[in-house]
Amino acid sequence: MSSSVKFNAETCQEIIELGGEDVIKCYQCGRCMPACPWNLLHRINYAVYRFPQTIKIGSIIQGEKKEDIAKETLDIFRCVGCDSCHYECPRGVNISHILRAVRRILVDYGSYPAELKSFVLRIYNTGNPFGETAEKRAAWASGLDIPRFESKLENLYFSCCVPAYDSRAKSIAQATARILKLANVSFGILGNEEFCCAEAVRRIGAEKVFQAAVKNNTEAFAKYGVKKVLTTSPHCYTIFKKEYSKYYDKFDAIHMSQFINQLIKEKKIIAKKPFNKTVVYHDPCTLGRQMGVYDEPREVLRSIPGLKLAEVPIFNREYSVCCGGGGVGTWYDWSKDERIAEFRIKQLLATGAEVIAVACPYCLQMFEETMKSMNLALPVMDIAEILYESLG
Repeated sequence: MSSSVKFNAETCQEIIELGGEDVIKCYQCGRCMPACPWNLLHRINYAVYRFPQTIKIGSIIQGEKKEDIAKETLDIFRCVGCDSCHYECPRGVNISHILRAVRRILVDYGSYPAELKSFVLRIYNTGNPFGETAEKRAAWASGLDIPRFESKLENLYFSCCVPAYDSRAKSIAQATARILKLANVSFGILGNEEFCCAEAVRRIGAEKVFQAAVKNNTEAFAKYGVKKVLTTSPHCYTIFKKEYSKYYDKFDAIHMSQFINQLIKEKKIIAKKPFNKTVVYHDPCTLGRQMGVYDEPREVLRSIPGLKLAEVPIFNREYSVCCGGGGVGTWYDWSKDERIAEFRIKQLLATGAEVIAVACPYCLQMFEETMKSMNLALPVMDIAEILYESLG
């Protein structure tokens, strides 16, 4: 970010009003910079501590050519929203919130990367980031005899768009549903009436599309009397808990790692078949740092006979390194030397693990796709997939 850019006070005030209040709290100590996963890569010098004081959006908005504007704003969209900086900041400054506010201005102006514009458009037009029809949303559940949700059922299972439409990730939703059925849990799905939770859309700054998603989902929840939502994705869980409740507070959300762990404690499911492998668990940023869920996924894995749980030294739990999939990183094609996932995979492999365990569909996608480019074949599995194998 160029230090020659003049600070625009009027734009700064607008950013504060849009949710970037922390912009005035930063005193540029720089502790956020070494915490940022981008700065773990040799090629990248991402000076996140400069954003609050030198927000160059002030001059970008005054630009003339849209193609130049979009190029200049790439750094603003680079942030993956992992909140490592927020965790380290002595004043609690949340850079990702500041940048989300900046992005809202850019999106309204039409100045953001083409890949992200396409992503937002697919969500708006089809209700999912894949651009698939709503009729296909419940295809993953074919043959599982899962009822359509109605008020007499206790739980709504919200699979997330990735397990719903991705051919590999659908195994997560299927394993989860089978576990719930084995435990005799009262649950159903909404199928074609589900709409993307739009957590990623809000991170981009496309507020109008986010509001449309909230309206669609909460109207469906109200229509069918949904009281509790079980989520596979930490991103769905977080946005439901922290943001949807501001608009509709008649339901609660719980992540599947928490719910399954409770089923195990109540002995409603018991893992009996040994899973004789060393497994390393990767803490997703959204589930860990942002929601404080660290123990439950590990307890689920420890309940499985034969499984040996490994940990990445130092960089685990609140110090876990992002997979790079947050902040719409899953949908942006970074060059090979700009992939945070590759750095994280090397950390995970160094533990000697035979399987990487995740509790987030984004992490699954990022790791599997990145390992292909690294010519590696180490299995990546959601904790629900591992658990279900041990129940069979």
